[in-house]
Amino acid sequence: MTGGHGRWRRTFAHRDFNAFQAARILSVLATQMQSVAIGWQIYALTRRPIDLAWVGLAQFLPAVCLSLVAGHAADRFERRSILMGCHAAMAALSAVLFLVARTPAANIVSIYAVLAGVGVVRAFQAPANQSILPSLVPLDHFGSAVAWNSTFWQIASVLGPTAGGIAYAAWGGPSGVYALAAAGSFIAWALVRTLGRQGRTSGAPIETITRASLFAGIRYVWNHPVVLGAVSLDLFAVLLGGATALLPVYARDILHLGPWALGILRSAPAAGATVTAILLAIRPLERRAGTKMLVCVALFGAATIVFGLSRNFALSLVALLVVGASDMVSVFVRSSLVQLATPDAMRGRVSAVNMVFVGASNELGEFESGVTAQWLGTVPAVVLGGLGALIVVAVWAWRFPELRRVHRVSGVRPREG
Repeated sequence: MTGGHGRWRRTFAHRDFNAFQAARILSVLATQMQSVAIGWQIYALTRRPIDLAWVGLAQFLPAVCLSLVAGHAADRFERRSILMGCHAAMAALSAVLFLVARTPAANIVSIYAVLAGVGVVRAFQAPANQSILPSLVPLDHFGSAVAWNSTFWQIASVLGPTAGGIAYAAWGGPSGVYALAAAGSFIAWALVRTLGRQGRTSGAPIETITRASLFAGIRYVWNHPVVLGAVSLDLFAVLLGGATALLPVYARDILHLGPWALGILRSAPAAGATVTAILLAIRPLERRAGTKMLVCVALFGAATIVFGLSRNFALSLVALLVVGASDMVSVFVRSSLVQLATPDAMRGRVSAVNMVFVGASNELGEFESGVTAQWLGTVPAVVLGGLGALIVVAVWAWRFPELRRVHRVSGVRPREG
């Protein structure tokens, strides 16, 4: 087998890439299982959508406050060591959630405090995860590596929520889920420990931490319209159109089902994204990547509207599958552009800026969804969010013509400045 169909196989000839992906799968499984348990536990305790909003905000605020420092750390220190520390910290935080869940009266404030700790860890973990990937495979395998990296993330995102929902129902509470999450993070730590030394690969001198160096990633993104357009499109579309935080409300009060249904609903977008990611790994986008990204984000908004209006479990699943599949194209193009358009010496800081945008779209989007649902009702909040995503696509298609003109992401190269 030759050409594009053969490159995806050669990606797995690299031991460090395989170990890194195994660790990442376990880490995502642990996080996704834990998220389902936390969402159901909090909503069962309070029955208020606004309390689900605080779940996202508790994780977002520490992440955004530390993002510039975390990005600089990923460029200055060994990325493997950063990831080891993050996995160990996540295991400890899951253990704390286990202890909280075992107390006679679970304290919701304690859960939010742990989530703030999760936000701190993710601030350092995300840029290290992103910036280490190019050093694990040769450049000609990188496109395939990005696609498989997303594929494995999505597979874990399919299995994690479903497993978390089933485990919650089987144990009659969240404690068993938190114990499994702690074990998964610990094994991920052990796998990352086997990686070869991974630092900055460019050989350029390590910058002293200054105000200018901390803000260098922001300046780089701001001065490169293709990168700025890609990351900001995801930010505003998912910020408005994301409905993840409200899935416990849909599962319990709109579809009138149990925690198992919440797990399946949480898994559906990842299932759609997984199929798309596998197709992209085998056949990467070769033409009109920027235009296809915009079209798929519009499809994301339309599918969100369908989900918001649905009262049928099967239709809701189909809508969420389309949400995940369309979002995966955006993720693939954005990730490739950010990595390939950025010099290695800047990759950690630019990845940190990218992850702030991603975190804002996800965690801050959860807060926005919860607040809007509290004010307007759950269904209007989701439908208006989907309409907002469609408006964002129209504005970005006009405002960032450079993004529309991206033909092949593999043809993008780093620029100075």
